[in-house]
Amino acid sequence: MLLDELIDISAIETVNMETKLKLDRTNVEGWLKTIAGFSNASGGKFFIGVEDGTNKLIGFDRNGADKERNFFNNQINEHIFPRPLYHISFIRYENNQRELFVIQVDVKESPVKPIILKFNNVPSIYMRREGFTNGATYEEIISMSIQSQKAQYDVTDSDLNYNRADFSKLLQFYSEHNEGKDLSDKALASLGFFNKDKKLKNGAFLFADGCKDSKTEVMCSVFSGFNKGSERVVTVNRFTGCLTDSLAFMMEFVKQRMNHSFIKHADGRENIDSYPERALFEGFINAIAHRDYFLDGTQIQLDMFKDRLEISSPGSFYQGEKIGKTYDLSNVISKRRNELICGILVKCNVMEAAGTGFDKISQDYEKADSNHKPFIYSTSDHFTLVLPDLTFTEGVSGGKALLKIDFIPAKNATEHDEKVLAYCFEKSRKVAEIANFLGLSNSSYLREKILQNLESQGYLIKITSGRTNLYRTNPDLVKG
Repeated sequence: MLLDELIDISAIETVNMETKLKLDRTNVEGWLKTIAGFSNASGGKFFIGVEDGTNKLIGFDRNGADKERNFFNNQINEHIFPRPLYHISFIRYENNQRELFVIQVDVKESPVKPIILKFNNVPSIYMRREGFTNGATYEEIISMSIQSQKAQYDVTDSDLNYNRADFSKLLQFYSEHNEGKDLSDKALASLGFFNKDKKLKNGAFLFADGCKDSKTEVMCSVFSGFNKGSERVVTVNRFTGCLTDSLAFMMEFVKQRMNHSFIKHADGRENIDSYPERALFEGFINAIAHRDYFLDGTQIQLDMFKDRLEISSPGSFYQGEKIGKTYDLSNVISKRRNELICGILVKCNVMEAAGTGFDKISQDYEKADSNHKPFIYSTSDHFTLVLPDLTFTEGVSGGKALLKIDFIPAKNATEHDEKVLAYCFEKSRKVAEIANFLGLSNSSYLREKILQNLESQGYLIKITSGRTNLYRTNPDLVKG
């Protein structure tokens, strides 16, 4: 049985079509470059379970097709950036009374180019042309960069029609923050909520009552101590819904779990919450407004520790360099990554058009001492706001792992590994400094079981300066 007996492949240009018997596990780069090449060109169709050259159907049973799809998705997420736009479907057929499936992947031309394939830490750019895929030329790369729409995710068109009844939660949210006023269709149109054909923009759909898009997912965790690596996880809650519901979920999650205290004064007492409500709200609004919605498989992340709350949003600080830890929030210029989403939040009166949310957070912490000052930092793949717990007397001190890091645990790991890697991430450290940081003696246990173990597996880089050894975290294995 042939592919053209299932679908009309005569209507498909062969330059935009490729078939694979199965996904090659030994040469993953070989077929990934086809997906990247389709994305950098005009898109294409990629069939799995079809013999190359003959278009003979081989297919998979239901379980095999599901495994093949999962492997495909996992490799795309790991090696291609930005994530290409594609849709996977199963084409069912029967052979000798057996139910079989062919996998069809419809790859769209990417609005953001070039799409980059990274293998063994080597980035490559591919282009689909005349039925084959190979490396893009210098001229093609320049052309892609110039002609790329550079479109923000939220202002691209969806296939969904606008229906006012689908946005009751947004309308209620607007009313609550605007003295009971109504948000008109005219106002939504002026924001670019939908196009002239009443097709919703992708950012508008994220406000729909029934939105269950993974792009709105938030993950909220509570840890018993000061870091993730060696502390008990108290609870982990996930939520997916429209953006206004996501905001409400985050607010409620923290308010139900944060501490409350008070200070006695001669004329009464002053109540203190772990986190000022306005600072929380501004922090969550910032995460929703500025996250990178092109990054699938990610989520806004709230991590509550004994001394602080960390609010991390996918995507680096927009159109800016990486930001090391900074307490000077007022001088951070927040550029808009999502014009439509920001416009809606400004219209709802929960976000300032001038971007003064960080100023409000600073004001809420203006009476706090140096160990209780909020700070921010940005890496290549996330932006994090840290709010110290005002009821925790010691504050966020140097004795805690302040930097969020991600890494695969080392062999023969110890409970100190994460603290060491976080401490050495931004600066080379002497052994004595590390020992003092951990509260350990400068012993053979520290040097051999912790430092040498991490160094031997590449997590730490040893730098010799005279008779002194310094250690620096390897950014290729540890992501900050």
